[in-house]
Amino acid sequence: MNNQSTDQFESPDFYALDGLLTEEHKLIRQSVRDFVKKEISPNIEEWAQNAHFPYEIVKKFGDVGAFGPTIPQEYGGGGLDYISYGLIMQEIERGDSGMRSTASVQGSLVMYPIYAFGNEAQRKKYLPKLASGEWLGSFGLTEPDHGSNPSGMTTNFKDKGDHYLLNGAKMWISNSPKCDVAVVWAKNEEGRIHGLIVERGMEGFTTPETHGKWSLRASTTGELVFDNVKVPKENLLEGKSGLGAPMKCLDSARFGIAWGAIGAAMDCYDSARRYSLERIQFGKPIASFQLTQKKLSEMLTEITKSQLLNYRLAQLMDEGKASTPQISMAKRNAVEIALNIAREARQIHGGMGITGDYPMMRHMANLESVVTYEGTHDIHLLILGKEITGIPAFE
Repeated sequence: MNNQSTDQFESPDFYALDGLLTEEHKLIRQSVRDFVKKEISPNIEEWAQNAHFPYEIVKKFGDVGAFGPTIPQEYGGGGLDYISYGLIMQEIERGDSGMRSTASVQGSLVMYPIYAFGNEAQRKKYLPKLASGEWLGSFGLTEPDHGSNPSGMTTNFKDKGDHYLLNGAKMWISNSPKCDVAVVWAKNEEGRIHGLIVERGMEGFTTPETHGKWSLRASTTGELVFDNVKVPKENLLEGKSGLGAPMKCLDSARFGIAWGAIGAAMDCYDSARRYSLERIQFGKPIASFQLTQKKLSEMLTEITKSQLLNYRLAQLMDEGKASTPQISMAKRNAVEIALNIAREARQIHGGMGITGDYPMMRHMANLESVVTYEGTHDIHLLILGKEITGIPAFE
């Protein structure tokens, strides 16, 4: 998709799910869809090919309301429901998973913990600037040696009387090279996990960039390194401690991924459907062949099933009833079918499918990160397995 005129995306809605949406939901979705067509689609292939993170998109995301849609308006958020949040993530990831990562880290992993576990002074200081895109945030949980087992983290802080002294490192952190603030999870002297707000400019705090990625090339990824960083005591998130605190943040982010990945799947399906009607082979469009129709039919079926799953999950989120295993099922399902659809859609496009003229290879490469981050494919299976059997297989 090298220019805006080629973004002819039409959203599949085979089970008339739009009938379940309010007019406000549809307006929100349309505004973000228009934003993606204008700001992301014309540029995304070039950004991805050049591994360029367009920092100017941060302020634009703030303007369109992509940061913290469920955070109350008094703190600069949208005050919206989870269906709206899902629709926003779906539309952004339809444009690109890296773009959605930028937005969902800011909202679910930075703004959410400050709102949920922070005090009023912290909310007022940080949330409006994060919501507007004036500041970019990152979330420090994963470490070089502790990915799927975050409780093994070694990043720690010590009470030095008038401040905390933070040491350690985090890896695979979206937004880190450009972040103004980071919500960092570390152990105190008793080994209890707490959240700390670390600000750019604190001595000993550095954010080396990760280079050489084949995936999420239009987003910026790096490390968070803490070498005797003095963190003011007022930067501790006092509202919740223990591993459950960052896990609550991941629930919100995984919900956004479930919707987002379906956006990527929809983009691949829509491109394949259109291409199959235009591409002539053996004297007729390849859409007329049984195997092409089988591929398209299976894609639409899986997208429709996922849309229904996501919609019901959003209702449960709004009612405060969604469980972690329910969110795990939706995240895992959405990414798996999106990867399968990207691969099938690439085949329908033949050799053209490997070029930047079409979105499948970029989505496919991006989704290889999405299938691993915020709970790997296997870990989500085990979260479900524990729920089903009562036996944790990862302990």
